[in-house]
Amino acid sequence: MLTEIAGKSPDTAADVARINGMALHAPGVTLASEELRQRACTELLRQAAQAEGLLAADDCTAPDGAVSAAASAAIEALLEMTLALPEPTVEDCRRHFEAHAASYRSGERVRARHILFAVTPGVDVTLLRKRAEVALLDVRCHDGKSNGVFASAARELSNCPSAAQGGDLGWLVTADCAPEFARELFGHAEVGVLPRLVHSRFGLHVVEVLERDPGIAQDFESVRGAVANLLRQQAYVTAVRQYLQLLAGRAVVEGVDLDAADAPLVQ
Repeated sequence: MLTEIAGKSPDTAADVARINGMALHAPGVTLASEELRQRACTELLRQAAQAEGLLAADDCTAPDGAVSAAASAAIEALLEMTLALPEPTVEDCRRHFEAHAASYRSGERVRARHILFAVTPGVDVTLLRKRAEVALLDVRCHDGKSNGVFASAARELSNCPSAAQGGDLGWLVTADCAPEFARELFGHAEVGVLPRLVHSRFGLHVVEVLERDPGIAQDFESVRGAVANLLRQQAYVTAVRQYLQLLAGRAVVEGVDLDAADAPLVQ
């Protein structure tokens, strides 16, 4: 579990999360868990780049978590030098395609509405999640019984401009959505209120799928390049996560749990 930074006192060093003694934020500042993990992962890589001689020893991270252009380039060079990435074979691509053929349909559309619980700086993420879970349970209990329940909840609770329309997002294609939101919405058969909260860079979403237009099926050869690119990206993400775990195991990590899945840096 992430160790929350409570900010008991701006003068208390224990408030500050650190990697090998390097502070990830200013004293008294409370960060959302995802941002804290992202800063920690970046700091691990920045320090590894210094250790490899790819970055000057006097380079440091700004209090707001920003890294220098030199550090960004050094981290990129470090990963290119360190990670060994397998090239997907035709058989790998075909197996993936056959297991996920629905994801490669052309012209798929989804009509949906949502209730957004936005994650903003300083928000209590634990409390926000509890509010979102209560809302999800409530609308799921009324799913298919009263069309007005979801719309009323969206108008009352959602932090999205669509709240004024009862959370209605209209017809969506994948390009309309953040990738992490699209992964939960497209390539599935579910209709109705999704039984899980959907996580995105904007926050937590309660989502109802109203209609689906599955689009047109594609043959393997027409999407083979896209499948190969996806498998390369998945291999890269896995390799970075494993490398971060290795670095974390060698580091003194304070105030943040890097075992949490899907650190934003490598999504």
